[in-house]
Amino acid sequence: MSGTSNAPTIIKRKKVVGGGGHHGGAWKVAYADFVTAMMAFFMLMWLLNATTEQQRKGIADYFSPTIPISRVSGGGSGAFGGNNIFTEDSLARSGTGINQPTIGQNPLRTESDDEGDAAEAAQVASLQNIEDILLGQGGESMVSDLALRHIVTRLTDEGLVIEIFDRPDVKLFEADGVTPRPVATQIGLMLGRLFQSVTNPVAIKGHLSAETVLRVDRPVWDQSIGRATQMRLLLEEGGLPSRRIVRLTGAGDRHPVVTDPTAPRNSRVEIVLLRSDR
Repeated sequence: MSGTSNAPTIIKRKKVVGGGGHHGGAWKVAYADFVTAMMAFFMLMWLLNATTEQQRKGIADYFSPTIPISRVSGGGSGAFGGNNIFTEDSLARSGTGINQPTIGQNPLRTESDDEGDAAEAAQVASLQNIEDILLGQGGESMVSDLALRHIVTRLTDEGLVIEIFDRPDVKLFEADGVTPRPVATQIGLMLGRLFQSVTNPVAIKGHLSAETVLRVDRPVWDQSIGRATQMRLLLEEGGLPSRRIVRLTGAGDRHPVVTDPTAPRNSRVEIVLLRSDR
């Protein structure tokens, strides 16, 4: 008994490490958020470099849609009723149901007015079809991806405007000249072939970017007109009849499209596929 009572008492103390310090897991969450943000950043930079201006516009429209909703009963099973949710005219044209009453509708409307609207819609659809073929909407484009980076289109009251513009790394024409480079030649010949599928008249307008230092001897007017003339020759070589070209002008460096007048984006040739009634 005496030996038992004199035995030393051993106390074990277990050290509990908290969540702080480098042994915790909070830093892993922060690191994962950082890696995710960096991945998103590099994806954004890759998209900006690998896509054309038209494709970037399409991506922007995906997050901020501007698709019109048809006011006509389409008779279809889709949510929008028409055949194509991206085309305003298709939505209004493909409906087979009853038109909704329109406030302020003109009771004196005649059949000729309806025929005029139908012809207008058909012409817009034709121009949109040219735009889709050019940009490869729903299929392969008629130009290479590198050439497509120099093209942007827009449909206006005047017609289908096709802008062919310089990029910082690739120019359409030789510096301070009117000689077209290979990318401009490829685009011009392709447009000449494409325009054979319609009968619309064509207008061409040349533009130049300004220079940082004012040069008295810089012939901006002659250069802009000369580049428009070279594009005319390429269109005709591609198969466009010369009689369909109704206007050829040069604007010099007077109408920049971006804030910086010296930006390469301002050096461009505008080719307008005019509406037939213009």
